[in-house]
Amino acid sequence: MRTVRIGMVQTRCVASMASNLENTVRLIESVIKKGAQIICLPEMYKTLYFCQQQDYLNFSLAESIPGESTACFSSIAKQHSVVIIAPIFEKRAEGIYHNTIAVIDTDGTLAGIYRKMHVPHDPGFEEKFYFTPGDLGYKVFKTKYGKIGTLICWDQWYPEAARLTAMMGAEIIFYPTAIGWDCKEPVELGDSQIEAWETIQRSHSIANGVFVCAVNRVGVEQDITFWGNSFVYNPFGVLLGKASHDQQEIVVIDCDLDQIKETRTHWPFFRDRRIDSYHKITQQFIEE
Repeated sequence: MRTVRIGMVQTRCVASMASNLENTVRLIESVIKKGAQIICLPEMYKTLYFCQQQDYLNFSLAESIPGESTACFSSIAKQHSVVIIAPIFEKRAEGIYHNTIAVIDTDGTLAGIYRKMHVPHDPGFEEKFYFTPGDLGYKVFKTKYGKIGTLICWDQWYPEAARLTAMMGAEIIFYPTAIGWDCKEPVELGDSQIEAWETIQRSHSIANGVFVCAVNRVGVEQDITFWGNSFVYNPFGVLLGKASHDQQEIVVIDCDLDQIKETRTHWPFFRDRRIDSYHKITQQFIEE
């Protein structure tokens, strides 16, 4: 067995960026004590989810890469020989900001970054005001503990993103996330949204024969209740573990990466793909 231990850090964020960083470091240290080797944080771990409205002052929350977050996590990664997946509100240049993941390898070096490709723009999720869409394409990082792919939140609804990331060699696809429901919505609708959210990502694990890990935040921030439920599915779509819906917590899950070979051997979806018939997928819409 080629087992990797994933650590999910499900946080509750506050207005103070310094407090969020301090809290996150404390939780990382706790999950390391439980043997985690690859540690994933939720989307934009360092701030409240400010995208609920358009406000130019929020651009001051961004940081560069390398910057404070990468310096902090690089030190921890090197000291404990762990991989850290750190989602950051990136200031690339004046007027150019991204929703980005920095992957820190076990020696403390920056293995690389991924910039969110699919950027939503809905009431309460005004992300196109803040984030320039990613220009690096889909990414896979070869770390000490395996090949990991990284996508972010809204990316999780697109099977094309998961497929390409898996085809590039990802053994585990991580989805740092900030997702919840409007506090004014009925509870029944919220339950349906959670079910859809879990189903689409479980489908990615089955269709691609990979592990899928989504790490969300919890708590009420202005008009959104973030629903937690961070989870890991194996390549057969079996739930390996899940966090609560309303508590800040850490969850550690063991993943046997040899299951990827076994699953793909018995369910050879990659073998039977008809790539000669997919050319229209690059069109925005297919007219009748």
